[in-house]
Amino acid sequence: MSRDWERELAKIDKQIESLPDEASQPQPRPASAVPAAGARARALPQGGPPQTVVTGAVPPASGKVTAGIVLRLLLALGVAVGVMFWPYDARCGIGLAGYLGAVAGVILAGGWSAVWTWRHRSAKAHVVSIAIVAWGIALAAAEVLPRIGYAKADPTRTLWVCE
Repeated sequence: MSRDWERELAKIDKQIESLPDEASQPQPRPASAVPAAGARARALPQGGPPQTVVTGAVPPASGKVTAGIVLRLLLALGVAVGVMFWPYDARCGIGLAGYLGAVAGVILAGGWSAVWTWRHRSAKAHVVSIAIVAWGIALAAAEVLPRIGYAKADPTRTLWVCE
């Protein structure tokens, strides 16, 4: 059973032509009918006009949410800056494992902050969070890539285990 698409499309064209001209023009909506952020329009099952259904709309940020965004961002930023001053030897062995764990913490903290800022529509904080994640990836790459043979800039930093 295949459909005759030419006939189906001809029916649709006929229905469109039968509509009055003003029905094909978009009608301005009153200001009270403007959908909220996160709202999506969908057609009614009976074939009526599209209606706005609010799904997952985010309310305006309250002081509590803003404080949560700032706190998470400052925590991630503190971890990212703090790892630059790593006090232990990170050339090989357990020191390297601890350093890479701290770098993983930078990536996780930045990701945690990025998810939170995305959910609460905080654009500037989200950009900073993504920059923290990128910084963590760069720190990890600086230690891992020479050891896997991709970048051999410093031959003394190419061992995983101390001799």
